[in-house]
Formats: sequence, C-alpha cells, structure tokens
Amino acid sequence: MNDKSQPERRDLVILGGGLVGMSLALAAARAGVTSYVVDRARPEELTAQGVDGRASAISTASWNLFANIGLADILEPLGCAIEAIAVTDGMKPGRIDFRPKPEEGSLGRMFANRDIRLALFEAARGEAAVAWHTGTEAVRRERGSYGVEVELDDGQVLTGSLLVGAEGRQSPTREEAGFALASWDYSHRAIVTALHHEEPHDGVAWEIFYPDGPFALLPLLDTPDGRHRSALVWTISERDAAGVTKLSDATFLHEAGKNMHGIFGAIELAAPRMSFPLRFHHSGKLVDERLALIGDAAHGMHPIAGQGLNLGLRDVGALVEVLAEGMRLGLEPGDAQLLARYEKWRSLDALMVMTATDSLTRLFGIPGKLPSAARRLGMGAVQRLPLLKRFFMDEARGMSGKLPELLRN
Repeated sequence: MNDKSQPERRDLVILGGGLVGMSLALAAARAGVTSYVVDRARPEELTAQGVDGRASAISTASWNLFANIGLADILEPLGCAIEAIAVTDGMKPGRIDFRPKPEEGSLGRMFANRDIRLALFEAARGEAAVAWHTGTEAVRRERGSYGVEVELDDGQVLTGSLLVGAEGRQSPTREEAGFALASWDYSHRAIVTALHHEEPHDGVAWEIFYPDGPFALLPLLDTPDGRHRSALVWTISERDAAGVTKLSDATFLHEAGKNMHGIFGAIELAAPRMSFPLRFHHSGKLVDERLALIGDAAHGMHPIAGQGLNLGLRDVGALVEVLAEGMRLGLEPGDAQLLARYEKWRSLDALMVMTATDSLTRLFGIPGKLPSAARRLGMGAVQRLPLLKRFFMDEARGMSGKLPELLRN
C-alpha cells in the first residue's frame, strides 16, 4: 500500500474491482500499464461461500484473454466445456442444436463467478503494477488537462492519467459525468441457482424459451463425489416473482422440473436461490476528458445469450490495446485521440450485440400458438443451414468482428 502523503502517480485509476475491473488491471499490467484499483467491498466478502452463486459462460475469445493474462493454469480445471447448445421453444418440435466438430473445440466454458474472482484476486496480489485498495470508495473525482485525482473515504488521494469507471450498472462515475443513458426495464426477474440432477448433461447448454422468459440450464463440472450439476437461470415475469421466490424448495424444484420435461431426471438444489431484476441500459458515451467506461458501467443487457461478461472483457481487450499502442508512440493513457479510438471501436460492437439480444428476448416473449409456430419454422430453417449455424456458433464463441489482440489465440 502506498504512503498516504505522497501516492505515486499511475497510468490508470480503476474504480470497481469486480470481474471486469480486475481483468483490466491485470491485462494492463501485462502491457506495462500501471493502475490503482478501488473497490468498496473486501475480497474476502466477495469470495465467501454462498455470497454469489452465479456462473458465467466464458466465450472462446474471453478464455483467450484469461489465458493471455496468466490465469489459464488456475482456471482450466475449474471450467466445464460447453460442447453443444440446444435451443427450443417450450420443448416443442423444431429445436436448433449447435454442436461444433470435435476439431473445432467447445462453444465456451462455464465457470462459477467465485472461481474467476479467486483467480483474479490471487493474480492481483502478486502483481506490482496493480495497487489494490479495498473496503473504500471514491468521495471525490477530478479530471483535468494534466491528469485525474481521486480522493478515497479513508483520506488517501490517488493520481493518474486516466479514470476508468468499472463499478457496474449503477456506476456513480458515469452518473457524475452526466452521460445520457438509454434504458428500460424488462419487468422480469432472473432466478439463479444450481441443480444436482440424475442424468449427465454431456456438456449441453439448454435454452428453453417460454412466453414469460427463457429457462436456461448451463453445464457445470460434476462435484468431487460424482454428482451431476447445472446452473439454472430462470426468467420470470416481475408480477410472479414474489410468489416464485417464496416457494418452498420442494415446490420450486417441482415447478422447475415441469419446465425441464425430465431431460435430466430427478433434480435437487445444489446452491441457494438468488434473484435479480432484468434491465437494459446503454450509455450514449463511453469516454469523456480522461475518462473511459467499461463493462456494466457502459452497457447492461438481458442474460438470454450469456454475453454480458464477455462484452465487458471485449471492452478490456480493446482499451488495453489502444492504450498500449498509444503509449508506445509517447502518448499518455488519457490522451483524447486514444479514447476516441476506444469509443469508436466498442460502441458499435456493443450496441449490435445488445440489440440482437433484446430482439431475441422480445421475439420469444410473444405468446400464442401462431408466433410459436413461426419461431419453430425459423429455427427449423437454421437447423438445416450449416452456414447460418456456423455464424451463430462464431457469435457464441465471441470470435466474430474486429477482435482485440488479447482475445485472439
């Protein structure tokens, strides 16, 4: 920890040390870019058992980033490969099966968020280019022609060239900057937990669409004693949320089992139930004078395609690449030209992914037999067209579009 009276100036001051913020700090360090990371929570709070039972689908591109910042050896044994994705409209005929050829590798990997955090935090502790301040938050942010200054609630003052907002959906840095926000509430809630099940999942992720929202089963590694597990993300209408969240475990499992149509046999809860409101937001700007937004501070989306964290990691890769190239030319990380390039790179890509996800959410949310029949007809067409299936699989892997170097092999 730095001397309070004379803190050294670093390249970045990153506000928010979650999955995206800490990934940025470690990726930047690999490029010779120094940073402060500030998070109001303490690492032991974020990694305690049962605090966050969520799991994330890590695309091929995002896995490349984790490997390139030195996390592969730690994370490799903890992830479950997604070998295939089954998409179905209420388990009716006409589903799509996305299954790559064996030589093409998996469609991604499922990790418990806790495991990713533990790996990131362990790496950060041993990285001299990352100065980590936890259990504190910014009470003053100042940006000017010559740099940025952030005062923490413990009295420390951190200085740097560029301020990065990575605090998540309710980013106070974004709010203070006055960025316009396109946002709406889906009036839905995601119930998240994990299930033990009788039959193996064989690495298949299921996306079962119902009028009230998608019901997703995502493969997790078997437990050490050989029990099969999957993560569950069950989207329900907000009007039904209070009733569903109050269900006993037995009744909840009964209702979940009806939606699963017996594909995994008998089921049991494997983790506590959590629930989150579902909203869309997209910041009209990603940068300002000596300021850049990444991750959920910049954009938040429906979890229907599991792309939220992956989108944030693309932000990380693009920002590090832009800053590193600029610094090799003698520019500061806070240089307006570099920030403009980052915004141009990420704005369109993020908006396209979010628009596609939002459209999918609305399309599958239309009730009635006729819309269902039309959807299944379209899904049947995709199932029969290899090139179209290839396009969707590349999207799921995160390997489409202009990829930052860190997200390539």
